[in-house]
Amino acid sequence: MRITRVYTGGGDEGDTDLGGGQRVSKDSLRIEACGCVDELSSLIGLAIARGLVAASAECLCGIQNDLFDLGADLAVLEEDKPATGACRIEQEQVAALEPRLDALGEELGPLEEFILPGGSVSGATLHLARTVCRRAERVVVALSGQEAIGTQVIPYLNRLSDLLFQLARFQNKADGQQETCWKKKDPGKDQ
Repeated sequence: MRITRVYTGGGDEGDTDLGGGQRVSKDSLRIEACGCVDELSSLIGLAIARGLVAASAECLCGIQNDLFDLGADLAVLEEDKPATGACRIEQEQVAALEPRLDALGEELGPLEEFILPGGSVSGATLHLARTVCRRAERVVVALSGQEAIGTQVIPYLNRLSDLLFQLARFQNKADGQQETCWKKKDPGKDQ
């Protein structure tokens, strides 16, 4: 693909093209889902730019590529995918996240309390990326209630949000930042 001009003016009336050529409103759930995935990839890029453990940065660069596949999966209606040869998120991409999650779980140990997002700037950025991932997942779930979507889109986002959480914890540990645990309010005590 070669992009010779960034602007086209085609969206000036508030609609845009899907990968199969259909015109849809820019406020449609499908376009909202694509936008959330794009925002997530940008936030991951920011986390990488802020400095991460090298293995985490490498992993997240691969995930940004997966997110382009996921965005392309969402940008083409299911019925148009055979004719367009559109990218899809595959089960192998979902499965590839699980060993990383397992390895981080072993490294970090069990989580005994809820933790508050924060820590180092890099760790906090990964926590923020997790929340954007969860938002993308919610929008995609809403879309799936109205239209068919790729079968691996929701599982991928679900695993990815867990991985981002663990990567945030791992980054904070590498940066020497203590996790801040949630202090549950005791309803029997005075404020």
